[in-house]
Amino acid sequence: MIEIRTGMALAAGLGTRMRPLTNDRPKALVEVNGRTLLDYALDRMARSGVERAVVNVHHFADRMEDHLATRDGAPEIIVSDERAEVLETGGGVVKALPLLGEAPVFITNIDALWFDVGTAELDRLRAAWNPDKMDVLLLLAPLDQTLGFDGAGDFFLGEDGRVSWRGDAERAPFAYAGTQIHNPAIMAGRPEAPFSMVKVWKELVPAGRVHGVVMNSFWMHVGDPVARDAAEARIRA
Repeated sequence: MIEIRTGMALAAGLGTRMRPLTNDRPKALVEVNGRTLLDYALDRMARSGVERAVVNVHHFADRMEDHLATRDGAPEIIVSDERAEVLETGGGVVKALPLLGEAPVFITNIDALWFDVGTAELDRLRAAWNPDKMDVLLLLAPLDQTLGFDGAGDFFLGEDGRVSWRGDAERAPFAYAGTQIHNPAIMAGRPEAPFSMVKVWKELVPAGRVHGVVMNSFWMHVGDPVARDAAEARIRA
């Protein structure tokens, strides 16, 4: 199993769907059962051996930096400053490339929440990573094991581990669970401008370079106040 020592938490979003909870804070600092979404993400990476975590900041950036300064232990935090312009998921990673290095990294959305059942999901991702066959390895959630996700599914998964888009199908069995292993080289030469990571996947999926791992744990997409409350209720139960 390879070592992945660096991760990135995508935390610069405006969190408009999370209002009014984000009227005075970024979505990353919204609490679920007394702990921030950002801390859940960073602690998860630390438990799987991540030593350095890049966190991008934009909305309430000063408050984000103040919160990060209160953390102790792993991972070491490195801030990627997007105060001037929020760059979305793709542009945010491009801006952070000098901080991420050249080795594969974990990248996670801060609104992805779960509690590991058995082997940690990040460890399962790392065990499945094969750089000869893939540039992106996505964590996938079965639709019947999700909370806060109301879509028709994102992907099908082949027996060889490659993903394919839902396309014109009415429904696909898996949702992207907000976490991936990512080869930073695929972002080289791309603009430091707002764009979605989905654009990159759409280039790589037809080439068979995007694979998936189905998670064992129950996945919660905490994207709005209703989902936040539902996640809290599930945790407390």
